[in-house]
Amino acid sequence: MPRLEPQHFWNGSIKHPVSMSWCSSLRGSKFRHVFGKAATREHSYDGVPITHSVHDNHYCSANPCFIAVVTECTAGGCFLVLPIHHTGRVVPQHPRVCGHRGRVLDVKWNPFDDYSIASCSEDCTVKIWDIPAFGLQQNLTKARKTLVAHSRRVAIIEWHPTAENLLLSSAYDYKVLLWDISQAGAVILYPVRVILMPVHHRYPSEALLLSVSFNSDGSRLAVTSKDRRVRVLDPRAGKILQVSSWKSHRANKVLYINGLKMLLSTGSSSWRHRQMVLWDAEDLSEPLYEEDLDGSAGVLFPFYDPDTHMLYLAGKGDGNIRFYELSAEKPFISFLNEYRSVLPQKGLGVMPKRGLNVMGCEVFRFYRLIAVKDLVGPLSMTMPRKKVETVLPSSSNEEDRTSDVHGPSCFSSQRFSRRICTRRRLETRRP
Repeated sequence: MPRLEPQHFWNGSIKHPVSMSWCSSLRGSKFRHVFGKAATREHSYDGVPITHSVHDNHYCSANPCFIAVVTECTAGGCFLVLPIHHTGRVVPQHPRVCGHRGRVLDVKWNPFDDYSIASCSEDCTVKIWDIPAFGLQQNLTKARKTLVAHSRRVAIIEWHPTAENLLLSSAYDYKVLLWDISQAGAVILYPVRVILMPVHHRYPSEALLLSVSFNSDGSRLAVTSKDRRVRVLDPRAGKILQVSSWKSHRANKVLYINGLKMLLSTGSSSWRHRQMVLWDAEDLSEPLYEEDLDGSAGVLFPFYDPDTHMLYLAGKGDGNIRFYELSAEKPFISFLNEYRSVLPQKGLGVMPKRGLNVMGCEVFRFYRLIAVKDLVGPLSMTMPRKKVETVLPSSSNEEDRTSDVHGPSCFSSQRFSRRICTRRRLETRRP
C-alpha cells in the first residue's frame, strides 16, 4: 500500500492554513473511538408532551436523581419531574410542577442540591421548587421561593458554579440579576446584584441576552446578545470587560472552555452558514479559530467536558451530534466523529459527571427531546472498554474506584466580598 503524504488543509481559521494529516490527527487522539449509544424505547421516557415554545432553550435538565422536562399544557406553565430510573411509558395523569401563570421557558437543577430546581416563565417570575425524595405524588403548585424583580418574561436562568444559593436570571427587560435564594421569606423582591446591558435608543432589542456561561470559579460571565456580539462581564462588579467586534461571525450561543482559558461561540457567518468560533478568553479582538459547518438554520448548542476536553455540537432540529477534541495548541479543534439519527431534537439535557455509569465506559450522556415522538431519549457517549482505562483509570480495588466532582466553595453572601471562591473538588464513589 503506498504511503499517504500529508496534505494541506484549511484549519478553519481565517489567518493561515496549516500542514497536517487527517490520519495522524485522528490516530493521536484517545477519543477517536467514542460513539453514541441511544437507549431503546423501553429505557426512554415515552409519552412526554414536550413544550411547543420556540425559544432556543434546552427545556430539559437532569441530575443523578431526577429528570425535568418542560411540557405543553392548556393553561399556565408546567414541567414534568420524573425519577431518573422511571423509564417507559409516562401516563398523561402523572403529577407535574404547575405553579407558573405563564409558559415555562427553562428549568435548571441546583448543582449542589439534587432536590431543588429553578424555573423561569413568561409570567416574569423565577421560582425555586423543592422536590420530594421519592418524586411527586401530586401536582406541586407552591414554590419555596419566588423571585419577582423582572418586569418582562424571564428567558434565561443559570446557577453559579461555586457559590451556593446564588442564581442568575435574564429577562426581556434587558436586566441581568443575581439572586441570593437563602434570603428569608417566600417572596424575594431585591436581587443582590443588577447588571444593566447597554441599550441602543433606536434598537433596544439588541441588548436582549441569548445565552450566558460562567467560567469555572464564577469570576467571569460570558454572554451573547441579539446584536450577535460576545461580551465578558465581571458579575461581582457588574461591569462589561470585553466586547467582540469580529464582523464575519454573528454569535448566538457562548460557552467557557474551562481549563484552556478559551471561549467558544456558535452562530452564523456572513454567508448564513452555521459556524463555530474559538476565542482567547482574555482577548476578543480576533478569534483563534473559525470554521463553517453547514447551511442549516437551527441553533447550535455547544457542550464541553473539561475532564476529557471533548466538545459536542448539537443543532436544534438536527438529528446529529458532532464531537471534537480541544487542545491549547494549533489547530485547537480536531473533529472526532458524529452521531446520526433520523429523529430531530428540540432540546437536550445533560447528566452531570457524578451521574454517569463510569464502570460502563460512559463519558457523557445526553437526554434528547424528540418532540415528533413525544419521547425523551437518553444517548450515552461511550468508549470501548479497551480504550477507557487510558482516560478514566480504575483499579480492581474498591478504594481506587473514585472520581472527582465539584462542591460549593462559598455561600452567596461571601461571593461579593473580596474572597475568591475557587472550585472545591469532592471525591465520590464511582457507580
